[in-house]
Amino acid sequence: MIYKETLNLLEWPRLCQQLATFAATKMGATAARNLPIPTSLEESKELLEQTKEIYRLEQNLEIKWTFEGITDVGDSLKRATLKGNLSGKELLNIATTLAGMRRLRRIIEDYEELPTLTELVADIRTYPELEKTIHHCIDEAGKVADRASTKLGEIRHNLKENRDRIYQKLQNIMQQKGGAIQETVITQRGDRFVLPVKAAQKEQIPGIIHDTSGTGGTFYIEPNSVVQMGNKRRQYLRQEEREEEAILRQLSEQVAEVAEDLEYLLAIATILDLATARSRYSFWLGGNAPRFIEDKETITLRQLHHPLLVWQERHEQGSPVVPINVQINPEIRVIAITGPNTGGKTVTLKTVGLAALMAKVGLFVPAKEPVELPWFKQILADIGDEQSIEQNLSTFSGHIRRIVRILEALDQGTESREQEAGIRDQGSVLSETPHTPHPSLILLDEVGAGTDPAEGSALAIALLHHLADHARLTIATTHYGELKALKYEDSRFENASVEFDDRSLSPTYRLLWGIPGRSNALSIAQRLGLDHEIVEEAKTRIGGLSQDVNDVIAGLEAQRREQEEKALEAQKLLQETEKFYTEVTEKATALQQREQDLKRHQEQEVQKAIAEAKEEIAQVIRNLQQGKKSSQKAQQATEAITNIGQKQLPKKAKPTVSYQPKVGEKIRLSNLGQTAEVLDVSPEDEEVMVRFGLMKMTVSFRDIESLDGQKVETKVKEKKQAVTPPPSPSKPKDVPTIRTSRNTIDIRGNRVAEAEADLENAIAQATESGLIWIIHGKGTGKLRQGVHEFLKRHPQIARFELAPQKEGGSGVTLAYFK
Repeated sequence: MIYKETLNLLEWPRLCQQLATFAATKMGATAARNLPIPTSLEESKELLEQTKEIYRLEQNLEIKWTFEGITDVGDSLKRATLKGNLSGKELLNIATTLAGMRRLRRIIEDYEELPTLTELVADIRTYPELEKTIHHCIDEAGKVADRASTKLGEIRHNLKENRDRIYQKLQNIMQQKGGAIQETVITQRGDRFVLPVKAAQKEQIPGIIHDTSGTGGTFYIEPNSVVQMGNKRRQYLRQEEREEEAILRQLSEQVAEVAEDLEYLLAIATILDLATARSRYSFWLGGNAPRFIEDKETITLRQLHHPLLVWQERHEQGSPVVPINVQINPEIRVIAITGPNTGGKTVTLKTVGLAALMAKVGLFVPAKEPVELPWFKQILADIGDEQSIEQNLSTFSGHIRRIVRILEALDQGTESREQEAGIRDQGSVLSETPHTPHPSLILLDEVGAGTDPAEGSALAIALLHHLADHARLTIATTHYGELKALKYEDSRFENASVEFDDRSLSPTYRLLWGIPGRSNALSIAQRLGLDHEIVEEAKTRIGGLSQDVNDVIAGLEAQRREQEEKALEAQKLLQETEKFYTEVTEKATALQQREQDLKRHQEQEVQKAIAEAKEEIAQVIRNLQQGKKSSQKAQQATEAITNIGQKQLPKKAKPTVSYQPKVGEKIRLSNLGQTAEVLDVSPEDEEVMVRFGLMKMTVSFRDIESLDGQKVETKVKEKKQAVTPPPSPSKPKDVPTIRTSRNTIDIRGNRVAEAEADLENAIAQATESGLIWIIHGKGTGKLRQGVHEFLKRHPQIARFELAPQKEGGSGVTLAYFK
């Protein structure tokens, strides 16, 4: 069957084997190794939802999602239904499986937004009564417990007393006949207790000889005095065995009565384990959930990794995996991939094929979001060489035989799809009905190879035209240059190529879209030392047109690389802009929150003062009403109320000096409507240096105001007759390096932008101490570098240095104030 053959060509069994390693139970691992491929889009969507919900469930670290206790009891259930007795261990496994599934169902039902899993476990029955009965009768070791029945308890009690009597009798014999005993130990042969007696003195202890040692020097004798007790013990053992069998038979019958429900429970456990394995494997691959698109949407698979190569890289120290980008417009039906051998063309086919299969079975695809691809009903491939000496098949014949099977499977799929759609109803003619490509993915490696190039190329073109009419998407690798021109003849065709590095003479394994691969044979031959005259003659024989095409392709590749570099630079700039915007937004939000908190606090204080004043006035009035009314009392009450008013009412603000900005303060730029930080103040020039975002600027007093709206009072400057040079900066004084909580700031773990704001506040509060200790940690050194850059341009810092080694070394910086 070509479909199964395709799975082997894509190495799908290897992926299933890797998936099985993530299963928690034997059932799940078996199901993963024999993973069935869904036959409908609805089934694939349901599997994908199961994977998503398990993935979401396991992201919650408070939930313990395990399959502990759940085992494969399928064989036990079958034997129980055939009226066979189950062992204690088998019954115990059934009980733990019931408990494990009840725990998983409770987790699913308690967790919100798991509709698919909730529906899946809705009908399972976990039979807590049966579980309780099994645990009552079977102990943790899988043995029938004494408490299983009264009769069994009595029998085992009699056995213990019988054993104790036998032991006591044998110990007395050993004490009396110590010289005849080979070793002072009581042992067993079968179910009889015996003593090891020396062969030469066996007559001293008459009894039944049950065994001898290998050398013949020791006889294992059951003394006559304990034979009757031994016989009684054998009777008790048989009674115990019959009672245990009766208990196990009763429990097995209870299991058989609900075997059908338990088989269903086991099937649900397998589905849950398989979904969990898919989720964990998807997480390990770094995959993302795919979305199945309609015919008119673009296929998008960015940074797509080959899953088997990822496994090889991580587990077998393989080479780093080079991802590919796949973006196919909806009108494209055929893609021709060209390029050198070992360049990654075949790997590209397998990667796309495996991605489509993974999406169908509910696995996440190892690509960046968004992952968007069609649901392919069939995935058919012709990859590799199928030549056979026994069947007299050449490489070309092998390829053709496989392609014939692909076309037959494609035609069968198309016919069944048309019948489902009712195209043949009422005698309609197929040729008169518009044809819709079958939702199949066809992968062809080296299409048309293995025969005469002219005939092979013509056959490949005809085949690809046929597939463009009948399949949703065909991806073919080829060396034929004629296939590169199909894109310009038919809009349903697209070119792609694997990149080749002319300098290193090796492929880069990157997939380039829209550009056909160029021939590298002559350039490779020349770089490897082939005679120049031979290469030049070869160039003349292939004609100038072919060389011109190669030159054009090389130019297109150069332009593509240049555009990619510019796109990368633009992406970095965009990321920096987004980061700056986020920081500004966060600071603005924090400022608004502080203003709201301050206003709320002021309102609360006012309301509190009013309430206190009302209470005090009410108390004065009550005192006045209770006492003897007189003018003196009224005068006292009036004075008391006056004092309350003076105490509670807000004081009149004293006339203050007009607002003056300070270093480190946040101000508002009135002409820009933005907030900035003051770095330096020049009262003489009536100017301030501020930092706004990543920029610094000097702004006049007239263009700034405080955050509460106060303006700086400016005055008309008098012209100075002479300008005296500013005094030269004095050498910083030696400051005792005493570290305190007031002159120490810890900014470890912060980003540079956050650290600068914290440093500014710390510097403003620690100026009196003469220096500040900045703990930034060692790490990668980026934070330390950012701190030093900030200190270099700060107007209040004279110098800075790393702390002594015993005080933190390169993880701490000492900054001295001017």
